[in-house]
Amino acid sequence: RGEPIAADWQQIVVFVSIASMALGSFAAIGQTNIKRLMAYSSIGNVGFALVGLAANSETGVRGVIIYMAIYLVMTLGTFAFILAMRRKDGNVEQISDLAGLSSTNPMMATILTILMFSLAGIPPLAGFWAKWYVFLAAIDAGLYALAVIGVLASVVGAYYYLRIIKIMWFD
Repeated sequence: RGEPIAADWQQIVVFVSIASMALGSFAAIGQTNIKRLMAYSSIGNVGFALVGLAANSETGVRGVIIYMAIYLVMTLGTFAFILAMRRKDGNVEQISDLAGLSSTNPMMATILTILMFSLAGIPPLAGFWAKWYVFLAAIDAGLYALAVIGVLASVVGAYYYLRIIKIMWFD
């Protein structure tokens, strides 16, 4: 273990982590704007990274670094694809604008699907391992409730990522 964080600081990090995961996950559910959904999702992802920081251990720090690196790539990739997509009347703004993408641009839909699955934390993709490491650090540190809350927030997050996939492939 590294230098111990004062108990109050650890509790603050735990609280901010939970608040960030909850806000990010639940605020993203009702979004119809794809960029806004990804912004709220990013708030939730900061909460997941803070799970590793709250563990106050070498495993936790390693988990934070891995998590941030993987989620940076996934989020930037997703934003790059969204910005690269054009409709006749301009940029893709609404999630519904992605309807039928699998028919009009199957390669783009496939890559965006992989990014969404990874952001959702679906094994064996990188996003799963990122979450695995921060949750493992929390469990090793005895922060069981934080790990459980993180897993529940991941399930909520998976819903809105899978909704995007459904719209691209089945609407």
